Amino acid sequence: MKLCMIGTGYVGLVSGVCFSDLGNDVICVDKDNNKINNLKNGKIPIYEPGLEELVRKNIQNKRLNFSTNLKESIRKSDLIFICVGTPTKKNSKSADLSQVYSVGKEISKSINKFKIIITKSTVPLTTGDKLEKIISKKVNKKLFSVVSNPEFLREGEAIRDFIYPDRVVVGSNEEKSKKILRNLYSPLISKGAKYVSTNRRAAELIKYASNAFLATKITFINEIANLCEKTGIDVEDISIAIGLDKRIGSRFLRAGPAYGGSCFPKDTKAIVSTADKFKSNLSVIKTVIKSNQNRSDLLLKRLLSKIKKINNKNVSFLGVTFKANTDDMRDSSSLKLIPFLSKKGAKIKYYDPTGSKKEFNNLKNVEYSNSIQSCIADSDLIIVHTEWNDFKSINFRKLSKNKKLIIYDMRNIFSAEKINKLGIKYFGIGR
Repeated sequence: MKLCMIGTGYVGLVSGVCFSDLGNDVICVDKDNNKINNLKNGKIPIYEPGLEELVRKNIQNKRLNFSTNLKESIRKSDLIFICVGTPTKKNSKSADLSQVYSVGKEISKSINKFKIIITKSTVPLTTGDKLEKIISKKVNKKLFSVVSNPEFLREGEAIRDFIYPDRVVVGSNEEKSKKILRNLYSPLISKGAKYVSTNRRAAELIKYASNAFLATKITFINEIANLCEKTGIDVEDISIAIGLDKRIGSRFLRAGPAYGGSCFPKDTKAIVSTADKFKSNLSVIKTVIKSNQNRSDLLLKRLLSKIKKINNKNVSFLGVTFKANTDDMRDSSSLKLIPFLSKKGAKIKYYDPTGSKKEFNNLKNVEYSNSIQSCIADSDLIIVHTEWNDFKSINFRKLSKNKKLIIYDMRNIFSAEKINKLGIKYFGIGR
């Protein structure tokens, strides 16, 4: 099939590359000339394991192309995927759909034959209805169909999630589009992916409901961890035991910092905003949002209870991204933790496998280290912020001679017993 992916951000690029690897002819379109030129040369703008290799492979096989010419790309393609950003509006909880609707207007100028227009971006309920109205102002409804096909890709695991998805959700009000989309996804369905065929509005809500539920699981175990810290219980024992219940499941029951990234923060706000418009109170999700917003303050409060004087202390952060295997800094709790400690007079070094971060460039006494060793050598306090595999086998006593070294393990990746045997003071989350 001939596909056009509009937007070469995380969703558009990963989906486009993977579709081409399944044998489709794919054009990825973006208005950023520099980004497109880099992609043509096999250089990708995001950190995602295995993606660069797939880009180069499919360019070589002439199944994957990159362009800034939107009109020509639409005309050449049968399926048009909208993969632009839907961030939270300023001073609001609702999603900013200006890019989606702008693309819709551009598509309406370029339709020369029947096209299926698919929202791959995460969009609120009724977005497809509005998009259909925008396009139908210039194009006969017989020449296009608007479909919702949400993505469920985890950063750092995106390629595997695309090839071996739990489910493929297609929301359309027309049988013709459903058949074509099922055919597109048939290689994945044959490998065991569940195919969910529903109407367009339901598909839009499925994505938001999924992310809101996962955010709730994270927030729930973080609050249980708070209780464990006050009662002398290890939250890991709780997570393992309740996760064995098949009705609950073990995934996303890892206590740690606040959830962040490109999805959960904005999507939980957006579903609440949508519900408010329909006069439906999502009180559970509202509480999740509030609890998550308070999470970093609670972690800092606990830290300051363990270390009374942070002024002039050498503090090392291991990892600053919101999770491992990504360079994504959006809503990472390090964006609150590091500035706070900097203002308190701490001297901060940080190391992340994805490199230095511009977000910290203007902060006083904050510098990037290009290795784990240089980051923690002179440290008084080490904060394990992100669970990169690089950190799991660190010999702290070998790399640091500080007899009063303290480790704050925000991901519980180390054994408290083993660290304490090294003569190092250790505390984690929910322990």
